[in-house]
Amino acid sequence: MGKVLGIMLVLSGLIAGGAMYYLQVYAFYEEVAVSEEDIVLTSLFSGEPEPILFENFAGIDSDSSPIRYRACFETPTSLALLTETYVIVDEPEPLVAPGWFDCFDAEQIGADLEDGTAIAFMGTENIQYGIDRIVAVYPDGRAYAWNEINACGEVVFDGDPVPEGCPTPPERAN
Repeated sequence: MGKVLGIMLVLSGLIAGGAMYYLQVYAFYEEVAVSEEDIVLTSLFSGEPEPILFENFAGIDSDSSPIRYRACFETPTSLALLTETYVIVDEPEPLVAPGWFDCFDAEQIGADLEDGTAIAFMGTENIQYGIDRIVAVYPDGRAYAWNEINACGEVVFDGDPVPEGCPTPPERAN
């Protein structure tokens, strides 16, 4: 009887672990249907997000978290023009994508941003309160986008008061 109980416990653990892994890595992600208005960079001149040219888009997102957005695409716009026209982001941190979304390698993108091989731009600030969309672009036109928590979001999500210079957070539903 003890062996049967032991086997049942091990099998239960394996099934629960497998289900948890599947839910984290596969279940909540959906492909993003993109329009021309979805790939934007924030203008240095107007301070507003403006659409840029792009092609070969692949993207994923999830309703379970605002920072699960990842996208890969190409832009024919030169990096020189982009740097003269759009807001550059200091110290961006690409977030790791699920392994099956293989066009997005956060470690490589992060290393390339650090060494200057790629440049990060503000896509949309506060796309959702406390979350910015960042777009990294390479000289050959490859580009990657992700959402990351901004400085205001970090403080407010930790339960601290809104810092000076941050927008008022939306009211939370009880």
